Amino acid sequence: MKRTRNKSRMIVMVIFIAFVFTSPTVQEASIAKFAAVKESVLLQAAPYHLYPLETTYSVSKTIEVMNGESDGYLVEHLIIPSDVRSLTNSMTHYAFTDGSLAMPTQSVQKISAITLTIEGGEVFNIPLNGLPTKSVAEKLTTNNGHEIWWPGSGEGSDFCTLSSCVVLKFNLDAYQTSSYEFTISLTSTAYSWWDNSDRVDSRVNGIDTGISMSNSGTFDDVSLRNSFGDAQQYRTTKWYDRGTSQVLDSRSLGGWAINAQHEVVNEVANQILQTLPEGESDNAYGYARAAFDYLHEHATYDKNAPMVARSGPECLAAGTGDCDEQTNAYLSLLRVQNLPGWYAFGALTDSKYQVWEAHAWGYIELPLSDEYCEAKGIELSTCFVQGQVDVVNNKWLLHTPTAYIAWIEQPDPTGDLLNAYYSPVQQRTLGTDRSIPVWSTVGDVDVNGGEFKVPMLAENLG
Repeated sequence: MKRTRNKSRMIVMVIFIAFVFTSPTVQEASIAKFAAVKESVLLQAAPYHLYPLETTYSVSKTIEVMNGESDGYLVEHLIIPSDVRSLTNSMTHYAFTDGSLAMPTQSVQKISAITLTIEGGEVFNIPLNGLPTKSVAEKLTTNNGHEIWWPGSGEGSDFCTLSSCVVLKFNLDAYQTSSYEFTISLTSTAYSWWDNSDRVDSRVNGIDTGISMSNSGTFDDVSLRNSFGDAQQYRTTKWYDRGTSQVLDSRSLGGWAINAQHEVVNEVANQILQTLPEGESDNAYGYARAAFDYLHEHATYDKNAPMVARSGPECLAAGTGDCDEQTNAYLSLLRVQNLPGWYAFGALTDSKYQVWEAHAWGYIELPLSDEYCEAKGIELSTCFVQGQVDVVNNKWLLHTPTAYIAWIEQPDPTGDLLNAYYSPVQQRTLGTDRSIPVWSTVGDVDVNGGEFKVPMLAENLG
């Protein structure tokens, strides 16, 4: 009898094992569980970047100006940075269908002071946001005859091309040199638009209301979210025409920085779609994340990039690029699927705030799914996220306090605003020139809340 019972148990076990390996439902659950365990193990071993949760500090941009053999002048526009919140230019985000108060946005960057120092001595305090404005008729004059005003945006050389700036006019004698130091004091706070408890430190703001593969909407949902917002203008397939490059460098021929019509971009976009899980080929989050991971695997960082940045297609074809170029590539891939993406500019430092460099990265907008929005009682028109994506630094839907935001792109199909950022010198006489900006930390850095890790590992999308 005992032998019979053992034999029966063995038969039951064989049937169970057969069921596990033949049942699609069980197979899918087992594979998913294995993938989750595998990713957990890989996360423990993955290299990572370390970032502070919040810092208060001052960063300066220093430039020297040199004149030639005749009297001359140089006019430069210095962008006045703004506060940045978790939804750009808004104090609230999700609106609710039950009439309750909309969810307040959270601070990402808070500017506390702005100063302009001329020739290492004269210090001028610039009002936050450039308000109240100071017209050219009210300009300040330095001891050496240089002129300063902050007029706000407008037409003509006496106004700012971008929204707000300091106009600095150097009046120089022959062979005279001068300099300025533009210093920003701010508090910067880490923020994540990614809802992933396994990958994002729980102390980072934003993860409770972020997006993931499971709660993402589709490509078609983009038009139904924030339909009257600026982001809808960042979906066109060609963007920012630099014209023909005057710099003889075959690596970059100018033209459209973002080009979602190019054959190379579309080939890569199709490859990315093929990697998405079955039934998720129109998942907006899945495609955007897969494009991010594709560039990590297939594009190296170019420390000697051409003077005129490679376009998105050129970066993908070369398999290399600096921050501007990999952002061009990423935004080109997004726009193949009509996903909004635009630029952010500023400067980036290491975790110890010792070394700075000018930097460019991206903002993207992704829709949350109808099911998620309805379950949370969120009005569909407000049910989306706008977050930062920095491809070359492995920052997925993440702001870190090591990134200073000088300017976030504003809609302008002509490209005039982007040109104004890249070319801040508005006027100068022949023989007058300036140095490349040098960024540096001024004084101490106050770190609040400790540090958190960001693993460098592609996401398992299912």
